[in-house]
Amino acid sequence: MEKTDTLVIGAGQAGLSTSYWLSKAGVEHLVVDRRDRLGGGWNDRWDSLHLVAPNFTVMLPGMPYAGPDPDGFMPRAEVVEHLIEYAAVIDAPVRLGVDVERLAPADGGFVARTGSGAIAARNVVLATGPYQRPKTPPLSRQIPAHVRQLHSADYRRPQQVADGAVLVVGTGQSGAQIAEELHDAGREVHLAVSECSAVPRRYRGRDSHWWLTQVFLHGAEVGVPFPTAADLPSPAARFACNAHVSGKDGGHDIDLREFARRGMHLYGRLESADGTTVRFSDDLNERLARAETGFEEKGRPLIDAYITAAGLDAPPDDRPPAGTFAPPTATELDLDAAGIGTVLWATGFRLDFSWVDVPVFDEWGYPRHTRGVTEHPGLYAVGLPWLHSEPSSIFLGIAADAAHIVDRITLTSWTPRAG
Repeated sequence: MEKTDTLVIGAGQAGLSTSYWLSKAGVEHLVVDRRDRLGGGWNDRWDSLHLVAPNFTVMLPGMPYAGPDPDGFMPRAEVVEHLIEYAAVIDAPVRLGVDVERLAPADGGFVARTGSGAIAARNVVLATGPYQRPKTPPLSRQIPAHVRQLHSADYRRPQQVADGAVLVVGTGQSGAQIAEELHDAGREVHLAVSECSAVPRRYRGRDSHWWLTQVFLHGAEVGVPFPTAADLPSPAARFACNAHVSGKDGGHDIDLREFARRGMHLYGRLESADGTTVRFSDDLNERLARAETGFEEKGRPLIDAYITAAGLDAPPDDRPPAGTFAPPTATELDLDAAGIGTVLWATGFRLDFSWVDVPVFDEWGYPRHTRGVTEHPGLYAVGLPWLHSEPSSIFLGIAADAAHIVDRITLTSWTPRAG
């Protein structure tokens, strides 16, 4: 049986950041990933996806972004190449094509069963990312077979979608951006609007993510700390959808009312399906209003408080007033009559740690932990949504979380057993 001190499962941005700190601490380790290429989950996203936060937020430990366009937005393929380069720069001990099928406690540590053999480790870091299993509502089973169904996890480009109109379900980051891409490609788009908020591309003279990054990095210094998981109203809030904004074409706002003005058909929440007939909630205007007020209720007060506390000379908010256009809508749609050939589910993902035989997961499948240190000795997690704060699953927040768990790992030592 192969042995290592610390096994990191997942070689995306979370696993590689963990590897960086483990190497700095002199901890012998191995990083494995089921894919045959570096880049983690970025390999699994649609072709035209860009970072929605500017390049300057790519703060991988030991290799922060130093390219020519810090205010730009790397396309998906460049993000993959950036992670490949990072793994080489930090000399990460990565082994690709290794799918961990089971992980179980053994002899004071763990044994990971893979298709290519077993690996024993004192510590294990779960770094498999937040996008583990596509989530599709049960009513999808009521959609007739002649209508193609596709989850955003499997969408790559407009040409992949069946002929005809498309019903996109969900307006988080994926749903809103894919709907826009399909519309721009000349497809007729019907869009079921969810509860996700919008975030403006720019606010008070800067990209809104620039301000949020400053609060994350320096807010505590001036008495405006960035919210942490302890500030959430409930554990379920960890899985709230990500606010929609786009990094494509230099970055721009996503305005659902503008989508309707440009010809998209907007509806409320998809609630039921009966053959070719689907039905929606009768609250589209309320949903649009909530999308527009999310930033006003949370992001704007946080940024304004930071600007005031830090004594910064920032320009006033010069955004135009929110639109009042009320799009025409309906609560029922016949898929065949509308010529819809595809239903695209942009309904998110769920965690799936069913392969981990350690009883540390709550009712949502989320590990019970303190900033990535789970209740089971030697088992850690990094790169999950709201592990410590909202940026815990993205480039901005992973480095600090990974450093924290490596600090805990280095508090103990281990000598492998013979045999």
